[in-house]
Amino acid sequence: MKNKKYFIAGIILICAFIIWTILIQIVDVKPIGQDETKTGFALLNSCFHKITGVNLSLYHVTDWLGLIPIVFCLIFGITGFIQLIRRKNLFKVDYFVTLSGIYYIIIILLYLLFEMIPINYRPVLISGVMESSYPSSTTLLVASVMPSVSLLIKRRIKAEFIRRFTDVSVTIFILFVVIGRTLSGVHWITDIIGAVLLSAGLFLIYKWIILFMDERRLNRGIQ
Repeated sequence: MKNKKYFIAGIILICAFIIWTILIQIVDVKPIGQDETKTGFALLNSCFHKITGVNLSLYHVTDWLGLIPIVFCLIFGITGFIQLIRRKNLFKVDYFVTLSGIYYIIIILLYLLFEMIPINYRPVLISGVMESSYPSSTTLLVASVMPSVSLLIKRRIKAEFIRRFTDVSVTIFILFVVIGRTLSGVHWITDIIGAVLLSAGLFLIYKWIILFMDERRLNRGIQ
């Protein structure tokens, strides 16, 4: 099957994320966090945190930028709802919109899950509060949602310049947020790695499903 490589790569990355999450809880676990909270890969995390320090300005900038993928999720949700009202049938809603909606719901559920079940806590207090740190939620949102936006634009717009501009813009945006989140010092480096693994895995599986549906419709002669 064409494009199966995306599915295989996605599964491998999801498995890597699961293994990484398990390792964080059993390898070099020491009380290096706030109020002596324990964190895995303690030597790696503490050394990296000493190098970066804490930059709250960068933290706030990336925090606000993290709202952008949420806006796109809302746009997709509203688009799907409008199509459902007009067409009066869920199966007549654009499958790309439906699948994207499901994809975003999964991301949000994972976001909430890790907020409720903390694997470890941030290396610093945020507004005096100890918050869950793993995986980096902002990194998860940006690195999983923004590539889907790029995929949408490339599907809707044929102009090669705009398609390339979108790819470059989205890539720069993702890199800025991920690197900024890393250097801000509000996360352990293992939080960032975990978020990147999960985001990449989810997106590749999502992309495979979209391409699979495209191929299926093409074979059936559906435009």
